Amino acid sequence: MLPRVRKYTCMAVAPLLCAVAAADAWSRDLFVPASPDALQITIDKAGPGDVIRLGAGKHTGPIVLKFPMSIEGEPGAAIDGGKTGSVITVDAPDVTVSGITITGSGSSHEARDSGIKLTRKALRASVTDNRLEGNLVGIDIRGAKDALAKANTIIGRRGHRVNQRGNGIYVWNAPGAIVEDNDVRYGRDGIFVNTSRKNIFRNNTFRDLRFAVHYMYANKSEVSGNISRGNHIGYALMFSKDLVIRDNISDGDRDHGIMLNYANKAQVKGNHVNGAHKCVFIYNANKNTISGNRFERCGIGIHFTAGSERNRMSENAFIGNRTQVKYVGSRWLDWSADGRGNYWSDHVAYDINGDGLADSAYRPNDVMDNILWSQPATRLLLGSPAVQLIRWTQSRFPALFPGGVIDTKPLIRPIAGLRERRKDQP
Repeated sequence: MLPRVRKYTCMAVAPLLCAVAAADAWSRDLFVPASPDALQITIDKAGPGDVIRLGAGKHTGPIVLKFPMSIEGEPGAAIDGGKTGSVITVDAPDVTVSGITITGSGSSHEARDSGIKLTRKALRASVTDNRLEGNLVGIDIRGAKDALAKANTIIGRRGHRVNQRGNGIYVWNAPGAIVEDNDVRYGRDGIFVNTSRKNIFRNNTFRDLRFAVHYMYANKSEVSGNISRGNHIGYALMFSKDLVIRDNISDGDRDHGIMLNYANKAQVKGNHVNGAHKCVFIYNANKNTISGNRFERCGIGIHFTAGSERNRMSENAFIGNRTQVKYVGSRWLDWSADGRGNYWSDHVAYDINGDGLADSAYRPNDVMDNILWSQPATRLLLGSPAVQLIRWTQSRFPALFPGGVIDTKPLIRPIAGLRERRKDQP
């Protein structure tokens, strides 16, 4: 009776599952030597579930994968696309591409020529442990839901101006995509995300790029544990909401470590920005929680403008920035929450009762700062007795301040930095 039950189930209840099981049962390992046209011939003969193993040497592309399968490279295996189109196009679900050096894509921005292109049919694609070098776009995740790009090394192009190069990883309308443990260098942006949601970008390293991570209209996503080093901007988060930006490092990025531009309801926590022109730049971004971050040795610790006044700021450390805060406005903004403010390295204060909070409030700016920012020509008078008298008067009579940032509960000690917290982990 048992065989008849199985036959009935396959024919009437789950024919698709039975087809998948049959494919698994008949899948083959197909070895491809590095000889002309051998790869395409093998793909033409392969079936669903087969594993194509590339021998060491140069294989000829471009290729298109149209059914579930795996293509894996032995050490030294490479595919060259001959500078035409995308080197590997995945146009089927459940495809794995692993362990291959991929070079020689075309140069069409309109067609998004890539080392690996995942179409909207490439559901659950897995792209792991590859080396993609000199392609216009490294990996293009184009509508492929639940795709995984992990542990790839992507070296983009260096010719032309940076804005004319392609992105390391391009994500468009690919909910559930995960990009992790990749090393991206050169090209335009490390990860460029446009019109997507529920993505995770974690533990990647970005160097020598325009933006490490560039968000446009991407909601409910996570950027965590990444390292941005020596880029123009570390994390550019634009026109998005409900983001989690956690435990990232921006080390020596030129312009901004973190930029929030029309980004709302984000959790920006535990990040470490060091040595940028501006550690954080906030433009028309509100209802964000910015806490537990360490901003140090920047020209400006945090600059916010265009109405970015409804953000929660607490338990951050501002250390050794030339200007801690830049804000021009008439409103008073208290940067403390739940009885705890931020640490300011230039705030000289006592903590007589030992509660960890300074006994006096901190005001990073005075009226002369506002004048200097709005009227740069007044810098010529910076050392004049009149300017010094105004600043001395305001320091003695705080009621003369026109508005600005005040931290009523500044911390006496900084929070532990990300590097220190990682050292404490077992």
